[in-house]
Amino acid sequence: MGKISPFAPLGFGLALLVVVLDQLTKYWILYGLKLREMPGGHLELSPIVDLTFVWNRGVSFGLFQADSQWSRLLLIGFALAVVVFMVIWLLRADHKILGTALGFIIGGALGNLIDRIYYGKVVDFINFSDVHFVWVFNIADAAINIGVFLILLDAIFLEPRRNRV
Repeated sequence: MGKISPFAPLGFGLALLVVVLDQLTKYWILYGLKLREMPGGHLELSPIVDLTFVWNRGVSFGLFQADSQWSRLLLIGFALAVVVFMVIWLLRADHKILGTALGFIIGGALGNLIDRIYYGKVVDFINFSDVHFVWVFNIADAAINIGVFLILLDAIFLEPRRNRV
């Protein structure tokens, strides 16, 4: 396989942090705050953000709903494949931003995968609907999106600079 990236520990550390934060917040939503037992599963926090309990049977932002056992297993298999691919990529990462991005994506994918295996669906609860953002999401979803954003930022703006040197 070759030499392991010096940025792999950073990525794996971030992935672990994301999984822990994601699972702790979901546990708090389900068993501490008991948001699903509140009227409408909703708690208004501010004019910008609310907590709204939602079971998400799909992937990020409710896309590709998995309503049957087979589709759920397919999403679990897909998530596992993504994690394996991202881990291999992380082990070869050649710069810090890529290691960081892959750590966010791996952690987010694992956080939602744990839910899907344990509950059969994913716990979503962060709601910005008061500012016309219609999706409810969680820490794992946010981490995946941050990771994808960093990869795009790197590919569009930073990679061309590295190639000029």
